[in-house]
Amino acid sequence: MAWSVKPSATTQIERRDEPWLNDDMKARYREIFLPRYAESMGALMPICHDVQHRYGWISPQAMEEIAAFLEIAPADVLDTVTFYEEFHTEPTGKVVIGVCQSITCEACGHQAILDHVRNRLGIEPHETSADGGFTLLAMECLGSCDTAPCALVNNRRYDNLTIEGIDRIIDDLSRT
Repeated sequence: MAWSVKPSATTQIERRDEPWLNDDMKARYREIFLPRYAESMGALMPICHDVQHRYGWISPQAMEEIAAFLEIAPADVLDTVTFYEEFHTEPTGKVVIGVCQSITCEACGHQAILDHVRNRLGIEPHETSADGGFTLLAMECLGSCDTAPCALVNNRRYDNLTIEGIDRIIDDLSRT
């Protein structure tokens, strides 16, 4: 795998007029999250989870706003958001399918399921379909080794998956 270099120093962040962290969110963070931690950095994860839950992703502008609110470096927010798989730095599809690729799921055939979903949706892991309907993820352990292979679909875990089973899930969610 080759390393891709991004022109970080000259990259322009796309901005919207409306802040990602509004006054109500900041007030809630001051009331609920900040008192729990000796340092503001401790509130970073819960705030990132809240922003992710609200918007489905954490934009670069949102990362800057989180950093300013917590009085930490924007790089600390970026490091955290890009380290954890559950955070998304780009908008996700209406349906997010995360196929577990742990060693147990690998031994139980996760690759056939992942390949089938890739081919069916026409996207690679960590891509979103052109219509915005589906995002495919290849995820690390979902903690369900006794029911491998498994996947997380819109935060609901599906166990003992088969190709037919994932097709039923996709068909059902395509109709909604």
